[in-house]
Amino acid sequence: MPRPHPDPRTAQKNAIPRLRVPDSTLSLLREGYGFISRRCDRLGTDAFRTRLMGSRVVAMRGAEAARLVYDSGRFGRWKAMPVLTLRLLQDHGSVQLLEGGAHRVRKGMFLDLMTPPALERARTILAREFRIAAGRWRERGEVVLMPAFREILTRTACAWASVPLAEEEVAPRVREFGAMTDAAGSVGPANWRAQRLRNRSEAWARALIDRVRSRAIAPGPDSPLAVIANHRDSNGALLDRDHAGVELLNLLRPTVAIDRFLTFTALALHQHPHWAEAFAGGNEGDIRPFVQEVRRTTPFFPAIGARAMEATEWHGHRFAAGDWVILDLYGTNRHPGLWESPESFRPERFRDWQGDPFTLIPQGGGHFEDGHRCPGEWLTIALMEEAVRFLTRGIRYMVPPQDLSVPLSRMPTQPRSGMVIRAVRPA
Repeated sequence: MPRPHPDPRTAQKNAIPRLRVPDSTLSLLREGYGFISRRCDRLGTDAFRTRLMGSRVVAMRGAEAARLVYDSGRFGRWKAMPVLTLRLLQDHGSVQLLEGGAHRVRKGMFLDLMTPPALERARTILAREFRIAAGRWRERGEVVLMPAFREILTRTACAWASVPLAEEEVAPRVREFGAMTDAAGSVGPANWRAQRLRNRSEAWARALIDRVRSRAIAPGPDSPLAVIANHRDSNGALLDRDHAGVELLNLLRPTVAIDRFLTFTALALHQHPHWAEAFAGGNEGDIRPFVQEVRRTTPFFPAIGARAMEATEWHGHRFAAGDWVILDLYGTNRHPGLWESPESFRPERFRDWQGDPFTLIPQGGGHFEDGHRCPGEWLTIALMEEAVRFLTRGIRYMVPPQDLSVPLSRMPTQPRSGMVIRAVRPA
């Protein structure tokens, strides 16, 4: 006798467990990066249902969850991020909010900026800025690397993009770019201040687009500034100045946000001195594995949101069009089912790594060409590799006693001390 079909409402209810709390917003803010994984571990699952800010959401982690969220045919980014966070990190009209052909054409513009020659040029500019900064650092008693890296990356990003940056403009740009990232996970006065600074940055970026289009300045035709100013979207029309300004910021601001990865690179070299000694001795082959392990273990952005574009099913759970999910980036990078000894720092795990786009996802998952994976990942890796060379071969320094703990309740986070070094001298 055939078994009766289960009631579909019961099947959906049991497919993904639900937390027995009315809302998890305060728990998320209190626990930060560990919020999703702790509950997945406790429930013995990689997904659970709850409410955040009063809205129903499925929180998930792992490679299968990443494949679902980055399936551009089933999930998209529209209304998937809190408005205040979206406004600081992307803003309306950005490539991240586009889908289908419009997304592919706009994404193609960014991919065209990440050619090997362009990445090498960025690396060369960063190496120059490191050398200049090292000269200044030798005159100081102490250097806090987090803000120092932020300034270096602001100069690097603008020079690489062919964005003119007078010396008196450096401090305002550093402050604006940094605030957009620092306040992305906050509410209240810090976020309001960052919104005001974002408005200033967008006005500055729009003015740059206008100057290129009016030929008041003439950056090289292959430079990022010129490419964005002259980009034509899927409809063949010139990208309007507001959206062009947004996309220029969406190239510069994430490049400066690498200051966290560089700071955690310095922290990893300090905590694992045998790797620093190997790189100082000329080991070049392990720099990429080391950088990948820093990216895997660094608490960068904790999660990404998405919404179902149509009704779909996943592991017995039926998503309706518009249903909200959040993917745990941090938890996937440390998932015990994906990584052996995930809490251990082991760069050698990446020596023969084949590059699964759904397991290592600190800057998003999926494929570059047709998904929402960040094309700036290539630039991040190139600049982090140059930072390893600089910190191990370009300078010598001491690391004084300080609080190097990393508060996981802060999003995005950093070492509490900002990573202080002392007695900087040439290598």
